[in-house]
Amino acid sequence: MSVYEITFSPTGGTKKAADIFTKSFSPESTYIDLCSQKTDCSAYSFQPEDICIVSVPSYGGRVPEIAVKRLGQMKGNGAKAVLIVVYGNRDYDDTFAELQDVLEEMGFVCIAGVAAIAEHSIMRQFAANRPNEQDEKELAAFARRVRSALEEGSVSGDLKLPGNRPYREYGGVPMKPQAGKACVRCGYCAGECPVGAISALDPSGTDTKTCISCMRCIAVCPQKARSVSKALLTAGSMKLKKACSGYKENELFL
Repeated sequence: MSVYEITFSPTGGTKKAADIFTKSFSPESTYIDLCSQKTDCSAYSFQPEDICIVSVPSYGGRVPEIAVKRLGQMKGNGAKAVLIVVYGNRDYDDTFAELQDVLEEMGFVCIAGVAAIAEHSIMRQFAANRPNEQDEKELAAFARRVRSALEEGSVSGDLKLPGNRPYREYGGVPMKPQAGKACVRCGYCAGECPVGAISALDPSGTDTKTCISCMRCIAVCPQKARSVSKALLTAGSMKLKKACSGYKENELFL
């Protein structure tokens, strides 16, 4: 049995949750980065005995479109999949349903799902510093439960996960990062952008039509030179304040 950690995590929150779960599930695993444009997802063809821990953030209650595209290039061949959906304290809506549909279409057998909380990738005051110590304990315990169920043969391919079909509509968010005066045009953000929305020839700009507002360029910029409009950020925070307030719990579906 080989274990694969397949993750789309532009700002690191999803990867942090996925790492906690995966390390508790198995001491050894292979990491596949869905964010990188260099990852040839079509080269991955799994076996029935493999375990794939697939982790994505919820963008407006949906799986990020680029993650759907890259997962859709893989061949499941009956490999078992654990689905981890990470969200910034609002809701995951139809993310599980969409992710399950994508994976099953590619031949994976979905055996478990985990909803995990992480710091909001745009409005970082929501679920700040999560996953925290308590989250780590819960995610590790979830991993042990899934591993035990797998070893006992009590998992099935008839997993019921939350979500609606058709999925809720998601039109993106208007906040598109731009470079400020501190930009030295090093081009690092261009190489790290999951969708190629930043030109290596002019990294100070952003193709707003291509940009998915994942905020990866802000997270990785060595000069901290990229940001979004403060006015839009304030408006967005006010809009989400009620929905993102309170302490949300991690969940296991098995």
